[in-house]
Amino acid sequence: MAILKVFIIEDEVPAQLLLEKWIGQIPELELSGIFSDGFSALKAIQANAPDLIFLDIEMPKLNGLEMLELIEKPPQVIFTTAYHEYAVNAFELAAVDYLLKPFSFDRFKQSIFKVIAQKEHSILNLRNAVFALRKGQMNPVLDRIVVKDGINIHIIPISEIFFLEAQDDYVMIHTKEHKYLKLISLQTLEDQLPARSFVRVHRSYIVNIAEISKIQNINKDSWGVFLSNGKFVKTSRSGLTLLREIMYI
Repeated sequence: MAILKVFIIEDEVPAQLLLEKWIGQIPELELSGIFSDGFSALKAIQANAPDLIFLDIEMPKLNGLEMLELIEKPPQVIFTTAYHEYAVNAFELAAVDYLLKPFSFDRFKQSIFKVIAQKEHSILNLRNAVFALRKGQMNPVLDRIVVKDGINIHIIPISEIFFLEAQDDYVMIHTKEHKYLKLISLQTLEDQLPARSFVRVHRSYIVNIAEISKIQNINKDSWGVFLSNGKFVKTSRSGLTLLREIMYI
């Protein structure tokens, strides 16, 4: 079979060295790069298209899950993590393997063989795995959203978001002065945002309660909210009811 080009994306040096040693003992693998953060790894993946990456989840600057969201054509992935709060079953159900630190060489080899055997399926299900992992965390609530715009990567704290707008398979993220388009569903973001701070006021809109300046009746059957940046967002009847419940009005 063809040799698989491999990257290690891991910020802990002992884990890097261990993976480097064990990769060298598998004839089907060829180590092509070691990276300590998501930013440098993302750039290298886009430029060099590895076949397989060993990916730590908890990393500085850009974590493993955020990095995966930004890759247009992701390679196969074997996650590595020391944290039990990530849903182990999510990896297996999504046909993406994991190594829970500390792991043995036998477990490492099992992971390699599994990924090779399931090469076609792991790529197709990678986005589902990322979402399942987020849902399985002890604290799945987002505190920021990452967006790739050409060669630029924007990290947007959720406190800076005024509202989110569904646009087919994308979501437009509105801040005070900018807009960012992200390939994700509004429902996926709704499930990950703090429920008492962000409200789905319409099937197409989620608003940041902290930025609401006025709730207004437009006509007999139409309501909407004005935000502190002057933008107007329409609400549905159910959205208005939910808004009133959360805001105690």
